[in-house]
Amino acid sequence: MWWGAGAGLAGGVGVALLYYALATGTMSVVAPTTAVAAVAIPVITSIALGERPGWLAVAGIALGIAAIALVSRQTKTPAESTRSSGLRPALLSGVAIGLFLIALAQTRPASGLWPLLMARSTSVSLFAVIAITQRRSLRMPLGLFGLALAGGAVDMLANTLYMFAAQMGPLSPVVTLSSLYPASTVLLARAVLGERLNAWQTAGVAAALAAVVLIVRSAG
Repeated sequence: MWWGAGAGLAGGVGVALLYYALATGTMSVVAPTTAVAAVAIPVITSIALGERPGWLAVAGIALGIAAIALVSRQTKTPAESTRSSGLRPALLSGVAIGLFLIALAQTRPASGLWPLLMARSTSVSLFAVIAITQRRSLRMPLGLFGLALAGGAVDMLANTLYMFAAQMGPLSPVVTLSSLYPASTVLLARAVLGERLNAWQTAGVAAALAAVVLIVRSAG
């Protein structure tokens, strides 16, 4: 329960910074930058604590981190040059999310879903205190409420799957695989927002797929 509370505090701060960075910065820069920081902290921590992944897993982790860096390479057009990249809040978000991943990985299978319930209760309480302190209204349009509800459901599903994976396998490959989401984020940014996929990002998506293959084969 305490690990869940710590995860909720770190995760709440990380998600808030991530949403702020996505709203004010460039999506295809913010998402990969956050992921690089988020994956580096748990991987370094797990290796420092004695985890020794096989050579295929090591190659996959290295390729995965490179893939995240590649998909963050964006060529701005003159019209986009006035828009903030959101790099600073993205880095801070990555640090907080990295701490969230470490805390959630400390839970045990016998704890069931209670750590996630504690984590979400802590993060909701954090935002409630902020809203009350700043006297912010909690009302929102119906369409925005639906979007928030859908985002929360997908977020909890992802957290549940990650926690189960971290409980069953070594942390460094699990964290790397879960942090490869920028590849799909960049593709979605292209399809939904019309952001262009440059050569670096194309190479990053290919590297991400190769990293997944290496890590999965190392676990086979």
